[in-house]
Amino acid sequence: MELKTQYISKLQKFLPPNTEAYVAQLIIDYKTQFRIAPKRKTKLGDYRLPTGHSSHRISVNGDLNPHAFLVTTIHEFAHLTAFQKYGKYIKPHGTEWQMEFAQLFQPILSKNILPADITLALKNYLKKAKASSCTDDALYRVLRRYDKQPAILVEHLKIGEKFVLNNLTFEKGKKLRKYYLCRNTSNNRQYRVLGVAEIQKHLNE
Repeated sequence: MELKTQYISKLQKFLPPNTEAYVAQLIIDYKTQFRIAPKRKTKLGDYRLPTGHSSHRISVNGDLNPHAFLVTTIHEFAHLTAFQKYGKYIKPHGTEWQMEFAQLFQPILSKNILPADITLALKNYLKKAKASSCTDDALYRVLRRYDKQPAILVEHLKIGEKFVLNNLTFEKGKKLRKYYLCRNTSNNRQYRVLGVAEIQKHLNE
């Protein structure tokens, strides 16, 4: 079995239909060590530069729904291609990365194979990505619609309700743009917490 076919076979259960071959070709073209990782609390995926005799390394959490897995995969490949073209001294999600992300996603968007709401969210995100103040909150919310078990986010809670995040207990406070000012109940310090952060437990249920 040729290498691309092997990759397609392994990727099928993680990616939306008709995107496996594209991702498999990216892995081959860029000689990437691609790893499907267990769930991580702090990140959905990551890219690591080649070191010594190692090649490019990308890992993506295997618990993501197929559409989130695809977006995260392209996100990390954009880091790889941005590094190859512009070097390692660029901003992680600066103009160079934004251009690479848009370019890598274009072949998928042109085929109209993704759900309409995700396609629209991606196109809107790619437009905003040209500005320095771009945010992926809207795209993130649309991707979460496809989770088998929708998570409870900080923004879903009422002011004053308590929740657990990263094994710490907080009380939700006032909104600060895309963040909420939340009180850590163990030390009474205030922290800014993203509205789209997934909580571990809702203590007011």
